[in-house]
Amino acid sequence: MAADEDEEALRRSIALQNAQSILVARQRAEEELVRAKDALELRTGEIARSLAMMRATLESTTDGILVTDGGGRVTDFNQKYQEMWRLPQELMNSGDHQQLLDVCGRQFADRQQYLARIDDIYSSSPLESYDLLELADGRVFERFSRIQVVDGRNVGRVWSFRDITASRRAEEELQKQSEWLRVTLSSISDAVITTDAEGRVTFLNRVAEALTGWFTADAAGRPLPDVFQVVNEQTRRPVENPALRALRDGTVVGLANHTVLIARDGTERPVDDSAAPMRDGSGATVGAVLVFRDITERHRTEAERERLLQEVKAERERLRLALDAGQTGVWDWDIATGRITWSDRVTEFYGMRPEEFDGTLNMLARHLHPEDAGRVMEAVRASVEEDAPYLIECRIVQKGGAVRWITTAATVIRDTAGRPVRMIGATTDVTDRKRAEEELREAGRRKDEFLALLAHELRNPLAPLRNGLQVMRLAGDDGNAVAQARAMMERQLGHMVRLIDDLLDVSRIGRHKMELRRARVALADVVDNAVETARPVIEAAGHMLCLSLPSEPVFLDADLTRLAQVLSNLLTNSAKYTKTGGHIWLTAERRGDEVVASVRDTGIGIPAEALHHIFDMFSQVDRSIERSTGGLGIGLALVKGLVEMHGGTVTAESNGLGKGSTFTVRLPALGAGDGPAPATSSEDDRPSSVSKRRILVVDDNQDSARTMSGLLELLGHEVHTAFDGVEAVEAAKQFGPEVILMDVGMPRLNGYEAARRIREQPWGREVIIIALTGWGQAGDRVQSREAGCDDHLVKPVNLPDLERLLAELEESMAPHSREV
Repeated sequence: MAADEDEEALRRSIALQNAQSILVARQRAEEELVRAKDALELRTGEIARSLAMMRATLESTTDGILVTDGGGRVTDFNQKYQEMWRLPQELMNSGDHQQLLDVCGRQFADRQQYLARIDDIYSSSPLESYDLLELADGRVFERFSRIQVVDGRNVGRVWSFRDITASRRAEEELQKQSEWLRVTLSSISDAVITTDAEGRVTFLNRVAEALTGWFTADAAGRPLPDVFQVVNEQTRRPVENPALRALRDGTVVGLANHTVLIARDGTERPVDDSAAPMRDGSGATVGAVLVFRDITERHRTEAERERLLQEVKAERERLRLALDAGQTGVWDWDIATGRITWSDRVTEFYGMRPEEFDGTLNMLARHLHPEDAGRVMEAVRASVEEDAPYLIECRIVQKGGAVRWITTAATVIRDTAGRPVRMIGATTDVTDRKRAEEELREAGRRKDEFLALLAHELRNPLAPLRNGLQVMRLAGDDGNAVAQARAMMERQLGHMVRLIDDLLDVSRIGRHKMELRRARVALADVVDNAVETARPVIEAAGHMLCLSLPSEPVFLDADLTRLAQVLSNLLTNSAKYTKTGGHIWLTAERRGDEVVASVRDTGIGIPAEALHHIFDMFSQVDRSIERSTGGLGIGLALVKGLVEMHGGTVTAESNGLGKGSTFTVRLPALGAGDGPAPATSSEDDRPSSVSKRRILVVDDNQDSARTMSGLLELLGHEVHTAFDGVEAVEAAKQFGPEVILMDVGMPRLNGYEAARRIREQPWGREVIIIALTGWGQAGDRVQSREAGCDDHLVKPVNLPDLERLLAELEESMAPHSREV
């Protein structure tokens, strides 16, 4: 019993082990199956991609493709094949190659021949085959087929079809053109030779044969220089053959410079020749064509023709220059037909393009100015009917409405019976001349007014100056009368100086000679200086001045004196053009990066038509007021120039006469740390006194020299005078001055040269030389410094300025030893 149980347990154990082995084997088999399945899927994907690529390639080709298997059944085709053969989709889907061949065969004139060729290909089974197929509708296909061999077995055939209809037709057209060209070349009057790409002769037309003595049959294949021999007419040296050059360079070549052709029999004749490369459809050079002609007859007449041509050219050029210089156009009126022809210059006068002119007299008449049309047409009538001379100046109205002035001179041509047949004339645009004449008249009028005003303004202070001198002469010991006369004379002299300075300033601005001494200046200081200058004029007229300034400091990069001059000119202008007891407002504020200053008044105002030229030179709204208040009409022009030099703008506004005016100045403002350092006042640093010095005053104006000497002597200086440059050099040597006040423009020796000679002397190297002259521009100051002057003062000299300059030079020159 126990033995049976053990045996049973053993059998179960063995069965269990077998089951486990089977399970393991089965698991391994399943894993192998999964791997095989994955590999199959991968391979299937690769095949699908390959097939997709093959299909894309098949559809992208421009050839029609058909694939058949070994049994002749259609297995594949592309869209191009179906389109070329115009086959229905049902037939293509059927795969029946025989039916396909039958349908295709119907498109041939000889269907049986086409099918027989297909049978021949299948029966002989060549590896490759090529055929040219000409369809009944005129199309031409190239057919190429190749057997597909796999493992040595014929598995099918690939058929490729290409439509070459266009290229075949182009080829035929080329052949036609070649024949046409051959016939043409044979019939033209010029000689023609053609070559191949190596320069060998291929053809001569009949003219070329006659001129060279060679026939095409003899010359064909020969090098071109053997057939076409050319030399220079003057040097007798061989000339490069133009056809060979055209072959080499691939360009059109013309060599018509005294070329002589030597024929086969030695005959010589002058020719003009040129050549061009011949190219095939790909652009490659395949030959050249040489064209030449006999110019013997032309040479016989060339000299005479050239002479006549030069005469005509010279005459035409003279006429053209005369017409252009005079802005003149010419015209010709055919009286019988009424048609007019004219040059382009005349069309320009009328503001039309040549094609817009209808060639009739009526059209010209329509463009005449209405005020001139009557007399112009009457002049035309009188010239045609009565043979009256025609010379008239009139206005025409251009197409765009502009009015031009023209002057026309014309003459009538008559036939043998005295009847008028043509009228020819020349018309000159004189608009610029008329405008210039008007501007000249206006400029003359303004010049006369200005000169009269200038004379008046200069005489005004001269009268009180003369009266003041009389008062001082007659006053005796009356110190009060003398003091009043002196104060009055100083005012009048200052007025004269301001007039002259304003004129010079405007001139300098106009010629870009004005120099600005820029510094960081406070707006308040500018306003203070301007008000101080203008206040006497404002108070004298009884005006009320109201100021409005920003509470915070505002700074500008400006020339304090010149900017104050701008505002003082505007204030003075308002004071002059406002009736007594008026109001003037000066307002200044900062707006963003700008300083905006405006001067407004209750004055006479500005008419609208005067606003656009209010800042022009000598422009004045009311001359009578200007004459009564003084001035030259240049103040606003000076304002505009100075403002623009500071990078700003100035504008004028007015609601009309009697409604006041507003002038607004806009200037760039500085930030808190912007701009150069503030200008320091020379008044604060001025020494309280000047040392007594030996001073030489040099001036050819003896009154000027003596009065300056008297002033300096009153200040305690030792003074000597000289009246020209030569005398100045000698006086400087004898007198030994410490300071020389040197006039520039003097006879015998000018001040510059005198200064140079003094500097050349050992005793003259440390002398202070100050140029004293009426010339005060930047170039004058540079010239003074180059001549050896230490500084430059402009007449008339203000005594405090001279004292300050002497003090400054004394301080700067004290430790200085000048080197020359």
